[in-house]
Amino acid sequence: MHFDRAAAERGFSSYAPGYWSDQIGLPWDSWQWQLQNRVNSLDALERHLRLSREERSGILLSGNKLAMAITPHFLNLIDRDDPDCPIRRQVIPRIEETVVEDFEMADPCGEDGDMPVPGLVHRYPDRVNFLVTDRCASYCRYCTRSRVVSGAGSQHLETEFEAAFQYLETHKEVRDVLLSGGDPLLFSDAKLERILRRLRSIEHIEFVRIGTRVPIFLPQRITPELCAMLRRFHPLFVSIHSNHPRELTLEVKEALERLADAGIPLGNQSVLLRGVNDDLDVMKVLVQKLLRCRVRPYYLYQMDLILGSSHLRVPVSRGLEIIQGLRGHTTGYAIPTYVIDAPGGGGKIPIHPETVIQRNEERIVVRNYEGKLFEYPAAAGEPSALAGLGESLPFDF
Repeated sequence: MHFDRAAAERGFSSYAPGYWSDQIGLPWDSWQWQLQNRVNSLDALERHLRLSREERSGILLSGNKLAMAITPHFLNLIDRDDPDCPIRRQVIPRIEETVVEDFEMADPCGEDGDMPVPGLVHRYPDRVNFLVTDRCASYCRYCTRSRVVSGAGSQHLETEFEAAFQYLETHKEVRDVLLSGGDPLLFSDAKLERILRRLRSIEHIEFVRIGTRVPIFLPQRITPELCAMLRRFHPLFVSIHSNHPRELTLEVKEALERLADAGIPLGNQSVLLRGVNDDLDVMKVLVQKLLRCRVRPYYLYQMDLILGSSHLRVPVSRGLEIIQGLRGHTTGYAIPTYVIDAPGGGGKIPIHPETVIQRNEERIVVRNYEGKLFEYPAAAGEPSALAGLGESLPFDF
């Protein structure tokens, strides 16, 4: 699909109400209405989009792996006639999901093996991932937890909340709790507040994070009342998930600004996806628009080895090329850390374009964003480190 960079950079368009032109006003702006009117069947989707054969077949089979559900807001971003639309590739099942490679796994990050209490993942020494729900506003086809999310997979998430709270109370090394799932922001304000209040009662927990795609799928949920409640539990951080500039509509920008105005630091985690954001121009516009929404691009994930995800996977070499293309050509605040969540439970491992060309006891040779080489003395902290360095450029390798 052609990417119109100039159009993407012009600003933040409003896509409401689009296909639902008779819902101007209160119904459209109600997050409950958005959830109640999600598109979750082949018949409903065909009333709005011209589907390909691969999509029709994928939708019919989606109930065996991961449910399909798309909010009206997000559906309005989809090109109704283009099967390669980067928005539809993220949320509409395709028949390729039935193709499973030998290296793909149901639990690619090995979370089940690091779960001392059902629903609580404790992998890193000082932090935990608290899976508080298995439901999302819409379902990403590359979901790392598709085995438990949406209720359609082979497993079911059975979080034991009281046992999890007791575990956190007795493990004083835990200082950071990430609320995830599923999407915690689907909870009512009251239910989410009860969870946050209980966590804040544990003295050694220093801060809480919420991982969510609700501001992208369902910006109507980010109400002033929700933001007022969240701000009572600082330090509180929110990590959102956006993959393409078209997702950053005016409604999304305003929702993110409400969170930022409540004093909540915002970071974005993208997943590198074929036909969605595996293009330098697309990624550059995305990260720059995120900053305009007061969101810091944080991680760019190499897609996990999810069952049936090969049609969305991008080579690591391409991800490195994109990071290299961003370096020096946009502000450092806009450049995410490219990571692989190591298969089997090794955790997040940053990977970077090659910048260290040579290193020994005397010097380190580094490459900048233009490809030029520079020398730095390896023992620069020693008093005699610069003695005799002289003019040693250019290099000949």
